[in-house]
Amino acid sequence: MKNLWKNLPNGFTVLAPMYGATDTVFRQIVAGIGKPDVMVTEFWCVDQLYSFGSRVIGQLLEYTESERPLIAQIWGTTPELFYNASQLIVDLGFDGVDINMGCPEKSVMKGGACAALISDPSLAAEIIQATKEGVAGSIPVSVKTRIGQKTMVTEEWCGFLLNQELDALTVHGRTAKEMSLVPAHWEEIGKVAALAKQMGKDTKIIGNGDVESLAEVREKVSTYGVDGVMIGRGVFHNPWVFNPGFDPTQVTKADRLALLARHVKLFRDTWGDSKNYAELKRFYKIYISSFDGASQLRDSLMHTTTYEEVLSLVEKEIEAVS
Repeated sequence: MKNLWKNLPNGFTVLAPMYGATDTVFRQIVAGIGKPDVMVTEFWCVDQLYSFGSRVIGQLLEYTESERPLIAQIWGTTPELFYNASQLIVDLGFDGVDINMGCPEKSVMKGGACAALISDPSLAAEIIQATKEGVAGSIPVSVKTRIGQKTMVTEEWCGFLLNQELDALTVHGRTAKEMSLVPAHWEEIGKVAALAKQMGKDTKIIGNGDVESLAEVREKVSTYGVDGVMIGRGVFHNPWVFNPGFDPTQVTKADRLALLARHVKLFRDTWGDSKNYAELKRFYKIYISSFDGASQLRDSLMHTTTYEEVLSLVEKEIEAVS
């Protein structure tokens, strides 16, 4: 098996899977300005497998070679569908498969999926086993989870997962009930790292929650003993977050505008009419911030309705500061 987790440096970085945001376009943008050691796709439901030809599932599985190593993340409740989905993931050439056992979305949990599996370890074990059988040892299998549903059950739950002989385990340091409303409990993540060592497991432990710089990555690795750190929302505050040479004082308004223009053009060229132009608007705040006049420009951009309109506005701004 080609196990990417075995070849990463200590303190490696991972771009988190975020639905509706970390598509192939955004991953390419990040890869071009400061690439993490690993990227993960948007998560998709295994129930969508038999609509593989549909627009949505095709978009979720789209990727380029520049994004490697790339892990496909899946979720659901039916072990047989995890088996079939993991076979597809292998056939499509992904570098690994990750099982989402941490999403706290109420509608998803109501169906027994994602973070709801914390209270259903027998089904979780069946899903992991089915996924392992589906990949047939060709790519690694990992899980992303939380430290509990309503209360913390960190060592009990993560100890159970470690006994499933996973290649990697990402721990988001909050319960599902806490969503992202409280600071991440990194001391709980540290307990999982210590537990893995105590149990003699080779599973890579990845911490996730509230990290927004490489300096913080180093601090978390040193303090809590994790092997790597996953960054999610931090990349929206600073898309250069994975770049070790990044100096925020040197990023100009023109740099931010040029990166937005690149994103818009790549989105247009990749998706055309298959995605609504309005989906781009969620990204504007990432680039249009931290300079005088940013809020006014962002407001103007939010009122655009076509690629041509936004590019015209951005290019005029670039000319004005050049």
